Amino acid sequence: MTPPPTLLAVPNVSEGRDRAALDAIGAAFAEAEGVRLLDRHSDRDHHRAVFTLAAHPGTLADALLKGARVAVEEIEIGDGRGAHPHVGAIDIVPVVYLEHGARGAACAEALVVADRIGEELAVPVFLYGALTGDPPRTRAQLRRGGAVGMAQRMRSGELRPDFGPLQAHPGAGATLVAAREPLVAFNLRLEQPATVEDARMIAGLIREGGVEGLPGLRAIGVELGGAVAQVSMNVERPGEVPLARAVQAVRRHAALASAELVGLAPRAALEGFPEDLQLVGFDSACHVIENALSG
Repeated sequence: MTPPPTLLAVPNVSEGRDRAALDAIGAAFAEAEGVRLLDRHSDRDHHRAVFTLAAHPGTLADALLKGARVAVEEIEIGDGRGAHPHVGAIDIVPVVYLEHGARGAACAEALVVADRIGEELAVPVFLYGALTGDPPRTRAQLRRGGAVGMAQRMRSGELRPDFGPLQAHPGAGATLVAAREPLVAFNLRLEQPATVEDARMIAGLIREGGVEGLPGLRAIGVELGGAVAQVSMNVERPGEVPLARAVQAVRRHAALASAELVGLAPRAALEGFPEDLQLVGFDSACHVIENALSG
């Protein structure tokens, strides 16, 4: 009998400062037998934490629900909560397949997770990406207006969740769920005196659809503490657009102070990464997907 595929999940929670809350959420994710918590990345400025879990179908859904339950209990969301766009306490839950043959298993697992979050936690769930129609619905479309804007759009009937109650949870907002291939969340901090306006200009140029747009690149400019400017990106096609290419695109417009990987990346995404740019906190044993799964 063929063993079930290993799937990843990369739940993002809208909390990056309360270590006790993040410890409790991480422990809940890892509670289910057969689940490996590969990484936790938290960011005070973005007020966000990203967990990376690995498990087989079935087990993964149970683990995600356990962690989501604690996140709903521990986090109360609202606009002005950090630099990163968000709509919920357990903000997004992507289920990730590592090979095309596991796509169906990932889609099925994502739908189970979405149904259970909606039913058992009373948090409305919206699907995005490949689980939606053609063209697929995006995170950006759903996040327009933030948590408050989403709640208003739900009350007006403009938005109707795919699972769960028709109105936003009073403390936990809503959750976005998808099934997808690996993407890379990646930040580039600009050298001062670059400003957040510079970062936003660069993001607009290099994101897909921009004048210098790279395929599958999502980018925003944000301001961190101390007036530090950052270009924050999701590289959705890391095999086609390795991180070195994203670095090159930003460097055409500004000097770089450092780079940061959020969570894990496939090995191919790191090929040719410039040696003269510091990748803060990076450990290839932990932060390359293939290495983390074999360890």
